[in-house]
Amino acid sequence: MRPIVGIISNSYLINDQYPAHANGAMNAEAINRVADAMPLVFPACPETSRIDELLEVFDGFLLTGGRPNVHPEEYGAAETEAHGTFDRGRDAVALPLIRACVERGQPVLGICRGFQEVAVAMGSTLHPEIRDLPGRMNHRMPPDGTLEEKFALRHEVRFTPGGPFDRLMGAQTVMTNTLHGQGIETPGPRIVIDGRAPDDTPEAIWIKDAPGFCMAVQWHPEYRAAEDPVSRPLFKAFGQACRDWRAARNPGLRVAV
Repeated sequence: MRPIVGIISNSYLINDQYPAHANGAMNAEAINRVADAMPLVFPACPETSRIDELLEVFDGFLLTGGRPNVHPEEYGAAETEAHGTFDRGRDAVALPLIRACVERGQPVLGICRGFQEVAVAMGSTLHPEIRDLPGRMNHRMPPDGTLEEKFALRHEVRFTPGGPFDRLMGAQTVMTNTLHGQGIETPGPRIVIDGRAPDDTPEAIWIKDAPGFCMAVQWHPEYRAAEDPVSRPLFKAFGQACRDWRAARNPGLRVAV
């Protein structure tokens, strides 16, 4: 049996009325096709999704992007208009889940908002709007155009020579898309910034002394993950980490390879 990956949901209103927990189909496709794991979306609702049960049900977690931002109270800042909208339910699930996974060595892959959640969970602060900082580019999604144009490759990311992302990608510089407004201001004590955009914005991180896979990126590798040379090794490594976790905690269980 393949490992089971929990994909955190976002809160939506269907037709501006009907509450829903949902996530983009390309996330599940990347887990299925590239990570070779079974994707299951779970509610980002602390009343529904208990951390201890999530840890037992799933072999790894994909923390995806989403329009709402992590509430600044989670990193000791006051709310301003620049911080945008929030999803406090997702904050309440994602942040303790990340800390528990880091402690246990259970695999976590963070994408965009998920990158920011990993950063905040491990003690970082965030800039509310990095395009307003001197010398920074606009990393936000283009407001117009097709899906292909919105997810087009837009800037380089430079990895630390010999670091985990360099070894994983087999390259110190790669091209990525960019669809985010916020970014790390001050990294937490265990956050290792391993990749940066040309304007020095942190784009790839991992956790120092984490006993298992915990990596996060600001870009969106789920877009055409099976075809993209940067996305594919990231999801493959995450999938292998989930298989290893499943095999280690179920030594008598056959894990699909």
